[in-house]
Amino acid sequence: MPTKPVARLTDQRVVIIVLLVLACALPFVVSNYRVFQFTMVLITSIALLGLNLLTGFNGQISLGHGAFYAVGAYTSAILIDQFSLPYPLAVLAGGVVCYVCGWLFGRPALRLEGIYLALATFALGVCLPQILKYKGIEHWTGGVQGITLIKPDAPFGLPLSADQWLYFFSLAFLLASFWMAHNLVRSHTGRAIVAIRDNPLAAAAMGIDLARYKTTTFGVSAMLTGVAGGLSALTIQFVAPDSFQFLLSAGFLVGIVVGGLASLSGAVFGAIFLQFVPNVADQISKAAPWAVYGVVMIAFAYLMPEGIAGYIRKAVATARNKA
Repeated sequence: MPTKPVARLTDQRVVIIVLLVLACALPFVVSNYRVFQFTMVLITSIALLGLNLLTGFNGQISLGHGAFYAVGAYTSAILIDQFSLPYPLAVLAGGVVCYVCGWLFGRPALRLEGIYLALATFALGVCLPQILKYKGIEHWTGGVQGITLIKPDAPFGLPLSADQWLYFFSLAFLLASFWMAHNLVRSHTGRAIVAIRDNPLAAAAMGIDLARYKTTTFGVSAMLTGVAGGLSALTIQFVAPDSFQFLLSAGFLVGIVVGGLASLSGAVFGAIFLQFVPNVADQISKAAPWAVYGVVMIAFAYLMPEGIAGYIRKAVATARNKA
């Protein structure tokens, strides 16, 4: 008879395999519009995964991750539009640029904690759309008109539509991001990151370099968000400053709270919430969709205080104990 930990590990692997099979089958059984929506779920999951590493695991509150999303999107769009760089490299380049920006921003932000760090990141999120409209860089950014891209076709003669190919392309990036995040949070670095969140003074007393780990976490978080931004530019085929207003950053924060703080799987649940709940709210009330959206958020906060991932985890544990 297998021991309980081994049995649980086997169950988790079975669940992951089943979910991957369903994810791969999904674009073949739904309409192109639904494929686009689910592609945006995958992309948003990557952004939420990055923010959750920073806020959920490291305890640094960010209200400006929409800015890194925008930097990743614009970097990829400019490299594709003006330099004809292959789009996979452009997306990766967007992630690298955002890592550098996140690290540079995180270094001076070390002096800030809690609400003061939130205010600094809020300023970043509010300022960037205006900077993108600046006439001095209009040649690169397109100014208020933005940049239009062409959706790439499937390579190697694969029998996939452009929407289906972008779905699988984004799925591959999401799986790579999850693999990286999973290994990170379970490594020595991950334990140091969580220790800083729980008690920074104790972590420093144990010899953990707070500056190093906090800036690294900020950089990795920004990198994942930038990759998501690059993928969104390809999928939506358009980037413009007004697409990256503060509500985008606020939505990311809502996503990780609803999905589950300090939970990798919570990123996917949060992305599903952000993609579909506003549409449902709009269908319920054309006059006041945001009121419906607010009521739904309050209901989730009341019924699932640890997020959707935490609620499912507790439900599974209760079922196992009863069994």
